[in-house]
Amino acid sequence: MFSLNKLFSFSYFLQMKVLTIKSYNQTIVSRFLLVGFSSLSEAGSCFFVLICIIYISSITANALIIIIVKSEQCLHKPMYFFIGGLSFLEIWYPTVTVPRLLWALLTKEDSISPAGCLIQFFFHFSFGATENFLLTVMAIDRFVAICNPLHYLRIMNQSTCTTLHLGSWICGFIVVIIPCLQISQLSFCAGNKIDHYYCDFAPLIRLSCTETSRIQRMVFVSSCFVILGCFMAIVVSYICIIRATMSFSTSLGRQKTFSTCASHLVVVIVFYATTIFMFVRPTTGDFLHVNKIISVIPSIVTPLLNPIIYTLRNSEVKQAIKKNVQALKLKARTNFTSL
Repeated sequence: MFSLNKLFSFSYFLQMKVLTIKSYNQTIVSRFLLVGFSSLSEAGSCFFVLICIIYISSITANALIIIIVKSEQCLHKPMYFFIGGLSFLEIWYPTVTVPRLLWALLTKEDSISPAGCLIQFFFHFSFGATENFLLTVMAIDRFVAICNPLHYLRIMNQSTCTTLHLGSWICGFIVVIIPCLQISQLSFCAGNKIDHYYCDFAPLIRLSCTETSRIQRMVFVSSCFVILGCFMAIVVSYICIIRATMSFSTSLGRQKTFSTCASHLVVVIVFYATTIFMFVRPTTGDFLHVNKIISVIPSIVTPLLNPIIYTLRNSEVKQAIKKNVQALKLKARTNFTSL
């Protein structure tokens, strides 16, 4: 969504900023240590294999959804446009943290540079915020489709869908810029071990010897605004959808409507059940270890669950996948016969 020049400029800016991250004796902190799951050292190989399988499966499944949505004419609808957009996001979201985790499990190398830490923080939380906005846009799409079906295609035209999709990405990145820049201004003197497998806000703040109450309040308020704001918009959309559905004269119409919304609703419940617990509360050290474990769900597991949920609950997607699989089998059989 951003040009490479802008990305490299921002990365260079962060590298300049981290030169201000100093400890109490004015020596520059050259490395942070990501503790990760070092307590699982005996089961590290099994954990590596498990995470690796989940990650590869997630990338493959989401890429498949994108290909199917783009190639099948019957899926060129607003709903599937946003599903494809969510799958594109779910490719990048785990990629910010999982390869680094796999590398640490494989090589026991747990250090990361301050610049790398801030860049990881920026992209991880930008993608997370973007997912909040995308799920909200998808709820609004369902609201328009069910509550205003006659004007649905006119309202959710290609231009509107593109604007909403790009707006979700832009807003997701903008809300993280200021916290990231403020963290780059902190001084660190309480060690360099981050009790997490990526550069999370709470364990990073614990290492600071600078007054952090202001930035903690700002991050708490912005988290509430993004997470609870998007969640409430989704709840309101579904209240309107349920009210409209209850007015349908036939049970078949109500069943079809609920089936259409079920996949998105399951994704929302899984995502927000963990996200609200992790971020919509003041930053304290009491739940840091719990946060580290729970964060595996939205960061690693959910990107795999989303394409599975949308595939299993959506007959059009299943038919499109079956059609493409049959076409590939026919092509392979034809090529084998020609040999």
